[in-house]
Amino acid sequence: MSNTDKDSDTESGGEARTETETELREQFFAAIEAAEYPIEDQIGAVSALPNGMTTRFEAGEFSMSAASIAAHLYTYQSFPYETPEAFVNDLMDGLRAEDLI
Repeated sequence: MSNTDKDSDTESGGEARTETETELREQFFAAIEAAEYPIEDQIGAVSALPNGMTTRFEAGEFSMSAASIAAHLYTYQSFPYETPEAFVNDLMDGLRAEDLI
């Protein structure tokens, strides 16, 4: 993955990202990129997090634990994930769809 792919100011659909979205993407990547891929299920994702389900992600006015994110977004996840990009993209899509960011 190139930094351009990860840090671009636009989504694949051409929409501009907010500062909060950019910060969250960076936090999600940092937390999940060391996981063993493919990630087969939520347990595989949680095991990669520094503090497991209590890991917090905060940016702007957004603040949620991994447990809360998982509870809100389980219907947006499509396991297995072959790459961190695919996993983070689904998280961000779910957060937007649920109007959490």
